[in-house]
Amino acid sequence: MDAAAAQTLFLAGCLSCLLFFFIWRTVHQRGNLPPGPTPLPILGNLLQIDTNGTSKALMKMSETYGPVFRLYFGPRLTVILCGYEVVKEALIDRGEEFGRRGKMPSFQHYFGEDGLTFANGENWKQTRQFSIMTLRDFGMGKRGIEERIQEEAQCLVEVFRKTKGLPFDPTYIFSQASANVICSIVFGDRFDYEDEEFRGLLKKINESFFLVSSVWGQLLDMFSSIMKLLPGPHHKITRCFEGLEEYVLKKVKQNQETLDPNNPRNFIDSFLIKMEQEKDNSSSHYHKENLSKTVLTLFIGGTETLSTTMRYGFLILLKHPEIEEKLHEEIDQVIGREQIPCLEHRNKMPYTNAVIHEIQRFSNLLPMNVPREVTRDVHFHGYTIPKGTQVFPMLHSVLRDPTQFSDPYSFNPGHFLDEDGGFKKSNAFLPFSAGKRVCLGESLARMEIFLQLVSLLQNFTLKCNKPPKDIDISPATSNFSNFPCFYELSVVPR
Repeated sequence: MDAAAAQTLFLAGCLSCLLFFFIWRTVHQRGNLPPGPTPLPILGNLLQIDTNGTSKALMKMSETYGPVFRLYFGPRLTVILCGYEVVKEALIDRGEEFGRRGKMPSFQHYFGEDGLTFANGENWKQTRQFSIMTLRDFGMGKRGIEERIQEEAQCLVEVFRKTKGLPFDPTYIFSQASANVICSIVFGDRFDYEDEEFRGLLKKINESFFLVSSVWGQLLDMFSSIMKLLPGPHHKITRCFEGLEEYVLKKVKQNQETLDPNNPRNFIDSFLIKMEQEKDNSSSHYHKENLSKTVLTLFIGGTETLSTTMRYGFLILLKHPEIEEKLHEEIDQVIGREQIPCLEHRNKMPYTNAVIHEIQRFSNLLPMNVPREVTRDVHFHGYTIPKGTQVFPMLHSVLRDPTQFSDPYSFNPGHFLDEDGGFKKSNAFLPFSAGKRVCLGESLARMEIFLQLVSLLQNFTLKCNKPPKDIDISPATSNFSNFPCFYELSVVPR
């Protein structure tokens, strides 16, 4: 037998073994698993999922298989949870059992188990607790951070004013404003909007999220072992993160050279001080690798989701000028044209508060949520979910739950208004997820959205070169993240 024939036989044998293993595991796992569509060998249920609308495809499947069902993302068994009641039960009522972070190779090829998002166990607990306490020390949730956001909102107003009524793409302007707030906490300073290095960092963040949500990113998450060997744009994801980390490590080095242990200036200083305190602890989680990944998590998280929310929100207001007009009326009535908006105004502005909540509900930025893994064999809604199984608690299904929102697929601020026009809370408002792994920047994000949006609408009326009826507010991409369609707007001083 020649070498080519032997190689062919070997490959055929490997494929046969993989096929046998997949069939054996699928049959072996059935037991009392939730129901779901029949998977194909190796591919799983890939061909039954719309790769540019995964969350909608999964919602469609839930109509057939119920609120708890299983499918295979490639060879990996995955359980999908749909609807407010089911997701709430998993994330809040049974948070320990559903509390482990699931695998997303598109991120974890770079982050591993360091940082805040993909860490588990004691590493995650200590890093999260330290981050929450340190962020509070530097003003998060306090008056100090409100003043920083107000200052940045006024910078944003001036940038809009400089456009002089000409159409512009707001993508990176919103990114710069959002990034500067978290940068002031993490790095201790802000960037000028004309800073080319700053723009380069934001471009890497935007590109990495877009690629993770692309078909290439999905294939990487489903078939990571194979996709790592194949050429394609998915390799840019890790390169983007590495480029961002290079900047973070440069800042870490600068801080080390000027560090005063008695006077921490920012998050990096505080982490360096903690590293020094634990330098003799061989099992410490406070090391440079975790520092860079944690800082990067905060930088990305404090930039991308907030800026995309603002970009989506302004697109929605261009589609609904009647809503913008009501916002102008309430802003004029409560704040006027001269006073700088502050958080105290929010409780006096029910319509504005309702619109902001509806923007977050409708934009639905992380429709599938970040995956979880069950920490033990879990008996859930009459089924058994084996230990280590990946679970997606679908935020899309919560924010679009018809039992919680009367018209879930339409933009309607009335979802958050009572009969008297007062603001009405909803337990199903979970854009930041819920439970032990709820986004730790939730309070900061809500402050920023309110102060930025109100400051801009206090000063400008929005215009678009398209009539409202032609503006499309459905997402351009809808997989891991929802991204609005590209658009340009112009602003007219009020």
